[in-house]
Order: sequence, then structure tokens, then C-alpha cells
Amino acid sequence: MADSATSRHPLEDLQKLAKEWDVPVLSDEFARLMDINDPLAGFREKFHYPKMGDLPLVRRVDGQPPVDPSEDGIYLCGNSLGLMPREVRNQLDTQMSQWARFGVFGHRHGFMPWAFCDEWLLQDIPGRRPAEETCVMNSLTVNLHLCLTAFYQPAGARTKILLESQAFPSDHYAVESQIRQRGLDPAAEMICLKPRDGEHCLRTEDILQTIQSRGQEIALVFFSGVHYYTGQLFDIAAITEVARASGCCVGWDLAHAVGNVPLRLHDWDVDFAAWCTYKYLNCGAGCIAGAFVHRRHLGEGSRERLPRLEGWWATALRLDETAGQFRVTNPSMIQAACVRASLDVFKLAGMQQIRRKSLLLTAYLEHLLKHRVPSCSVISPRDPQARGAQLSLLLACPVERVLPQLEARGVACDERKPNVIRVAPAPLYNSFGDVLRFVKVLADG
Repeated sequence: MADSATSRHPLEDLQKLAKEWDVPVLSDEFARLMDINDPLAGFREKFHYPKMGDLPLVRRVDGQPPVDPSEDGIYLCGNSLGLMPREVRNQLDTQMSQWARFGVFGHRHGFMPWAFCDEWLLQDIPGRRPAEETCVMNSLTVNLHLCLTAFYQPAGARTKILLESQAFPSDHYAVESQIRQRGLDPAAEMICLKPRDGEHCLRTEDILQTIQSRGQEIALVFFSGVHYYTGQLFDIAAITEVARASGCCVGWDLAHAVGNVPLRLHDWDVDFAAWCTYKYLNCGAGCIAGAFVHRRHLGEGSRERLPRLEGWWATALRLDETAGQFRVTNPSMIQAACVRASLDVFKLAGMQQIRRKSLLLTAYLEHLLKHRVPSCSVISPRDPQARGAQLSLLLACPVERVLPQLEARGVACDERKPNVIRVAPAPLYNSFGDVLRFVKVLADG
């Protein structure tokens, strides 16, 4: 398969392959050939992929052939909940067996001892120094609160937090509550950036200009790496550089970025970040989350500089010079087993190859929609490098008229009322055939 991790638009790669194979990009044969030549095609077998007979909303639709219960569904909802890796059961069985056999001794003996099980998970998905700057703990919003408690330090004229106007609601609520905790007014202290009139995504230049013009007021710049609604991939490196040059602390919610796009948090000089693991990381609903803290905040004297919340599960408080300082309780060995199973898959596939296929999948999806469902508009960035695996589709009618028909025919995606559906082909388990089938179903509706 062609290398799309270049300056070329991935559609050019698709068209080049179509020319080599002498088949139209819009044809069924093209999707089949893309899947045959996909280096990640075999990874689908590493997941439990839902069948039509198992999806609870599938039903016979008038004018359509009968449902084949053994056929694969069309699961394009990895941005909401990733599919289950097959290895999860083995990892869970191992931990259950050790609990049954060892009892309390499982904390320090056996495979992935529970007292250190989180340390086994610090693989290099979020950045280059995971063992030093990454920790696995809690859930996303809890980790955001722990980080915000430490890093949001309003002082003098520098009291405000800059974020998107349509940040994920939980992030918005967390920021509001952190401001109130300090006796300040969220309405006065939150700078919520909106896209320009008639646009759906924020322009990087508008974000940078706001930081440069109001930096002396801003204590914290806090954005999502990939926007949950539009799928926009923010320029983390550029925003972080300008914010830090302006004296601001910089944090990122990477819920929709980790496992989706390559990240170099240390190299980009990010102060802190947090993420969940149940979306693109495929670790299961509500699974243990992660956080990143740059090493400059972890050395001697960090406790005095960062007035963080603390706790421990041993008799002595041991603060190593790692992000593990931010842990306040012991990790769940059950959840750690789920994360381990998923990260092993990522290690085999590699983020660069995952991203390469993702660019091709979304370009293919966008091209099919343009030609087969012209009434549907893509509100995600048109630049493939400025988005992740998700395309957000603006429908010409209320979503209530479309989504039930999609679900009845085996499509799993999600809605954002009044008229947006989010579609996210996940490179590890989705195929070009899945994308083609989805567009055909949408066109029929």
C-alpha cells in the first residue's frame, strides 16, 4: 500500500493505486484490492468484531434483503468505544488465576504483579519518555482534576483559562469547578474561543493570536488534542510553543488523540496531558486512564512548585522523580490487564502504520461521500493532516430520521443532535470494505 504519511493528499495515493490496478476508486473492486493489500488487514482478527446477529438494533428493512446474522456489522464507533481485543480474556484469566492461587501474594509475585501492574503499561504511545513522564491511573476527568489542581495557579493578572467554546462538556465542567475552588468566577476567568462565523473548526492562527494578545492574562491554555465534535486535530506543537513563550502553562485532553494520531508530548514541551483508554485504545468502557507530566515538573522541589493532591497505598509516601508522583491510589489489576492486551496490539502494528492507514481510510470515506451522498457535508477539516480518524457529517435532515435506519442495517456510529453523525473508521479493525458498505447504506437512506 502506498505511503500516505507524506505531504501528498492521501486521495492522490488512492487515485494512483486505482490507476495501477485499472479500476475506479468508486468501484467495489477497488475496496477489495485495498483490503487485500492492506498491511494491517490481519489485525481485525485480533478483535471481537460484532456480527449482524449480535447488534441489538439490527432488523429487516423494507425493500432490503434479509439480514445475514453471520455477516460482520459496520462498526465505525471506535471514537466512542473501541472493540475488544481477543487477548483481553487471556490477560484477565491470568490475573483471576493469580488472585485465586496467590491471594495477597499476587501484589508482588506472578505475571504483572498488582503493586506494579501500572508500570508494565508505560509503553510509548503518548510520548518518548513514558516510564518517566507517564502514569496510568484513575479515569480521565479525575486525572484532569489532579493535573488542574497542580498546574492552574492563578496569580496577579494571570488568572484565566483559555479553551474551546465547545470543549467536551466534562472538561468544561471540570474547568468551571477548578476556578470556583479558587474563589473566582468562571464567567470572568474562562476565555472560550469560537470558530469564525460560518465555520465549524477553529483556525490555528486565531488560537495563536489570542494567546499572543492576551497571554499576560492567561494562566493555563487547555485544549483537546482532537476535538470530540468536529474531529479537528489541533496543532499541539505550535499552540504549546506560543503559549509557553507567553508564560502560560499548557495542558491537553487527549481522549480522542491517543491511539488515533502520533504524539510527541515531551518533544512538544507539553506541561501535562490526560486521556482515557476506552476509545481508540480499545481497553473497555470506563477502563483506567493515563496522564503525562513533563519531566521538568518532576525533579527536586516539584512538591513545593506544584501544590498537588497526594495519597499513597503504602506506609510511607515515596515520591520518585516520575509522573507516578501524581498517583493517589492503587491501580486495578483487572483494568491493567485490559490495557496490557490492547497495548500489545499497538506495539505490533506501530503508530506510524496506523496513522498511514487512517489517512487513507478517511480520504476514501470523504471521496465516496462526495460522489454518492452529495447532500451530506463533512464539517471536519478538509486537510487530512488536521484531523484524526473521525469525520463528522452534517446531514440535510434531523439525525432522528437517519440514525435508526443506519442502525437497523448494522451501522454503529453516533449522533450529535440536531443533525450530525460522527463516523470513525479505526485502522486496526476497520476495512475499506466497511467504509464502502457504510456509504452505500447512507446513500440508500
